[in-house]
Amino acid sequence: MRKDIWIRAACTVALASMGGAAVAQERWQRDDDRPIDRDDRPIDRDVRLIGAGVRDLLPDLRRTPRGRIFVMRNFDLNRDGRISPREARAANRAFSTAGLDRDDRRWDGPDRLDRSDRWDGRDRRDGPDRVVVVDRGDQGWDRAAMRGYRFRQTDEGARMTMQEEVLFATDSDVLRPGAIETLRPLAAYLRANPGVRVGIDGHTDSRGTDAHNQDLSERRATSVREALDQMGVTRARFRVAGHGESNPTASNATSEGMRLNRRVEVTLLGRRADEF
Repeated sequence: MRKDIWIRAACTVALASMGGAAVAQERWQRDDDRPIDRDDRPIDRDVRLIGAGVRDLLPDLRRTPRGRIFVMRNFDLNRDGRISPREARAANRAFSTAGLDRDDRRWDGPDRLDRSDRWDGRDRRDGPDRVVVVDRGDQGWDRAAMRGYRFRQTDEGARMTMQEEVLFATDSDVLRPGAIETLRPLAAYLRANPGVRVGIDGHTDSRGTDAHNQDLSERRATSVREALDQMGVTRARFRVAGHGESNPTASNATSEGMRLNRRVEVTLLGRRADEF
């Protein structure tokens, strides 16, 4: 099998194993064979890589111009211009699965995937080696994952609640590592539906001063907005607010009630919960 076919097949497998709403970035060539970005602007052949995952890339992907272009075109999955450790691992898997030596400076593989090779689904892992692919169809987002948020209908629109323990450590506005994965299906839906506006509301329990709780709730709502923004959802689409302890959903007299009150609510404004 030709080397370019091996690499395309390997990329499909690697993208599948990313899970969530990972979709390979579409980029095309100019007639003069110069690469272009998604706004039709030429890309310098000596692309720079930035992001926490760059140091994890194999040498041929990190140090050669064509390797860098290949990574940015196919594995910058949230289109933020940075390579995360997870994206780097997927690129490495694609490169390694093709059977090429990581120190081979003569690599002449393709620097982009064909349209037909692009991954547009999500996966479930069943054991350490098996990946079961789930087709998402042509809608560009995962209906089952969106249903998993358990949206409920409100006067403003479809609303879902994420408790503090899912997103943050106690008294912190820094998202837990797993919180990004929790938000990926929502980001994919919003990218595929650019007309949908979003309300993000932070809430706390009654412990602490009113000023502290108000500030913490605002910072947490902003952290969720910023995470979605980094995943390609324009920040102008968000209405962000903090409410401190003023809108409890349960009694603050019990530890369970306080746990339920520490939350972030995301509302798809004007949408119906039964869409999912």
